Amino acid sequence: MQIRDAATAKEIGISLIPQEFNLVSDLNVYENIFLGDEMRKPNGFLDRKGMIARTNELLDELNAAIDPEAKIQNLSVAQKQMVEIAKAIKSESRLLIMDEPTTVLTSNEIEILYRLMRKLKERGVTLVYISHKLKEVKAICDRVMVLRDGEFIGLDAVANLGIEEMARRMVGRELSQIFPVKVQGGTEIVFSASHVTVPGVLEDVSFELRRGEILGFSGLIGAGRTEVAETIIGLRKASAGDFRVAGKKYTPKNPRESVKAGIAYLSEDRQGSGILTAFDLVKNTTLVSLENYSHPFIDAKAEKAKTESYVREFNIKAATLDTRLEYLSGGNQQKVSLAKSMDTEPKILIVDEPTRGIDVKAKSDIYAFIRSLADRGLSVIFISSELEEIIGMCTRVIVMKEGRIVGEAEGASINEEEIMYFATGVKGGH
Repeated sequence: MQIRDAATAKEIGISLIPQEFNLVSDLNVYENIFLGDEMRKPNGFLDRKGMIARTNELLDELNAAIDPEAKIQNLSVAQKQMVEIAKAIKSESRLLIMDEPTTVLTSNEIEILYRLMRKLKERGVTLVYISHKLKEVKAICDRVMVLRDGEFIGLDAVANLGIEEMARRMVGRELSQIFPVKVQGGTEIVFSASHVTVPGVLEDVSFELRRGEILGFSGLIGAGRTEVAETIIGLRKASAGDFRVAGKKYTPKNPRESVKAGIAYLSEDRQGSGILTAFDLVKNTTLVSLENYSHPFIDAKAEKAKTESYVREFNIKAATLDTRLEYLSGGNQQKVSLAKSMDTEPKILIVDEPTRGIDVKAKSDIYAFIRSLADRGLSVIFISSELEEIIGMCTRVIVMKEGRIVGEAEGASINEEEIMYFATGVKGGH
């Protein structure tokens, strides 16, 4: 049978949890879950109470405390992922494809998802689990198929394949060093936050960023890390405290002011606020820096030349510069988003979940590039839910919990145990 479209796939029992969210921001949670498959009363009207009740059942199965009537646009990235999962399991499919379902989930949420997967398997549901997190593949899958650049590399029982061998097959060579060598930053303070408070979000946040430093921000989902970044670039307004850039007071009213101050931001929501998938490589690269190419008309040749330089530097895989980003892999989309951030020539770069949903090789490329930026004197705030990359990339780590800074680790104290003690409240606090 030929599967012509998504509707045909759904009819024969195939569902997909996509890597990038496929939700309607203006609709409620339950409206998204039942979109196109609404429950109706005998008189033909929508059965809203029935849909809300069923949505509550699905979310309870995922241990997700989400209001079925909440608007999608008001949810966190992790909550949106839980809605995508609930939407997929509602249809009781025979084949469920899960594309990077855990990239924004906490370890506890991942365990809940694992239990659900095992339950679905017992019911006879076949699961295709697409992930670049090799430890997860080893923990939950029966067999693993490795692809590289669209080519079939191998299919083996997971029991017969170690994590190192999986990585080697994915990259095509020995992967002895994913993370670059750490180098301490300088002593000059290029940015500081003093007692910054955003009501209901952040409380008394203070820290300093040094020249050439990669400063990590760690913590559980909802700890306030992204909110710090959003406040720095002017998406949130602080009610108290202040920021300083190179010693001068900095009060951002919007992201454009942060760009003028030399601050760039790589969003955790790549397709939501990082790139425009309907635009090509050139238009995405110069999206924020377009005025630099306007004299007063847009210099298309200069745009193209600069984009070509980023394609070479970041090793971006695309057929042509005219290729729309919807046709690129997640890793290549992220590289274009990073190029866009760098084209404003910032002095401070904030990267939020910079390797979410990308493969091992693309991760290695991005790690190396961020390290090279720090070596050139650029200062980096590195926000990540993956402790492995926080430990592997950062020379100093700030740990947050419930909107507050609860601890700081440096040198030998940057380890999983120390960071988790702070993140869970075993150590630190006020």
